[in-house]
Amino acid sequence: MEASRDRIFPIEDALEMIIMFDGAGKVAYANAAARQKLEYEDDLRGIHISNIFPNTFQETEELTDEKCMTDSGLKNLVAYRKNHTCFPVEARITHGDDAGKNMYICMANDILKKEYLSREVERVREEAQQALKVKSEFVANVTHELRTPVNGILGNIREMLDREWDEQSQKQLHLIERCCDDMNKIINNILDFSKLEAGKFTLEPRKFHFRNMLDYVKGNHINKITEKGLEFFMTVSPRVPEYVIGDELRIVQILNNLLSNAQKFTALGKITVEVLRTAQMDGRTELFFIISDTGIGIDKSDRDKLFQSFSQVDASISRKYGGTGLGLNICKQLVELMGGRIEVESKKNKGSTFSFSIWVETCGEDTDSHPMQDSRKSLYRLDSMEDGGKRAEDVKSFGTQDNKEALKRNLSKLILCVEMENWEKAEMFMETVRQLTEEAPHEVKRVVLRLKMAIQKENYDKVTAEFEQLNHYL
Repeated sequence: MEASRDRIFPIEDALEMIIMFDGAGKVAYANAAARQKLEYEDDLRGIHISNIFPNTFQETEELTDEKCMTDSGLKNLVAYRKNHTCFPVEARITHGDDAGKNMYICMANDILKKEYLSREVERVREEAQQALKVKSEFVANVTHELRTPVNGILGNIREMLDREWDEQSQKQLHLIERCCDDMNKIINNILDFSKLEAGKFTLEPRKFHFRNMLDYVKGNHINKITEKGLEFFMTVSPRVPEYVIGDELRIVQILNNLLSNAQKFTALGKITVEVLRTAQMDGRTELFFIISDTGIGIDKSDRDKLFQSFSQVDASISRKYGGTGLGLNICKQLVELMGGRIEVESKKNKGSTFSFSIWVETCGEDTDSHPMQDSRKSLYRLDSMEDGGKRAEDVKSFGTQDNKEALKRNLSKLILCVEMENWEKAEMFMETVRQLTEEAPHEVKRVVLRLKMAIQKENYDKVTAEFEQLNHYL
């Protein structure tokens, strides 16, 4: 046995416990780590392996390979110290040979700290989940409580609008109505976000007419888009089914959000929506949506911020255009719930293209599937959108014929809004005028700035004076 110990001497200082025992269960060798962990001051030689692993071995039985080894190799065992206290170990038992004798080698690691840390991680995770649940319930309760008074105000305001009022009072009532609508949108976004974060959001699929849904979306936005002097196009591939089964309300929510952003950030050019069918399998269809604009665009370095919670590209965005920074994050999560993904391509001051895919169930047989034709059509439409972007760029070039016509058109609408004291729309057209004069001489840009400040202050006399001055320069 001394010769045996000489041969295994290099493992004496190994960090893991190493124990050798024969077919009768008698321990022939234990390294320093085993003696220390098991608290045997003297050698373990001669004791039975069942003293160390009583839950695994019995002193009366003859050991076999089937008893000692498993297919996985690793076992979670309980090791007992000399004083009969125990601790968990991860052990591997293999068959060995010592001078022709049938031997087994047990290599074990103390996993007490590992189990303790695992329990701590689990406890922290449960606490975090509980905190998230409490937060989500609090947000849900608060939003419901907020919605009640807001809807109460909104209902009363709409009743008052049916009566006769002077022009100033009518304007104030419409302003309160718009503020209540905006507040409801924010409340709905926060409520949806809290449900998504808590994992309590569920889709409600049902059968609906797809093109009627798109007509509804178009009707929601066409007036606001055309009021800004923008072109608006919506095309649907003939390969898209008439009826589908999906969550119509949430598809509308995604499209409304993307189109509202496109309208908000686009002053010149056009907005386009295109829907394609890109795949079909097992009664399900992948629909692909493309929403493009010729607006302010996004720097490549800022795109990652778009889909984060409570995030916008920079602080000036929220100050200038409003918003909570939740809309695109909600869109992303809704798209993923429908089995798809959302992407964005954009260039600063050139425009943006948001695209997303979703999976819906089809109603009946729809075998005429040619996704490649849809893809070719998609490429053609994207090329035409690129041309639209170039046209918008030409309009921005101060002094060109397109630029002059656009300035004349927007200034006419601006002064009409001022005459009607619709200062909100006047500001909208003023922003378009500002963009149309970005490349103008310094004296023109200075008058534009003064005109903008006068509109923000709702100073009629100052606006008309600066308007005449700007017309003189133009």
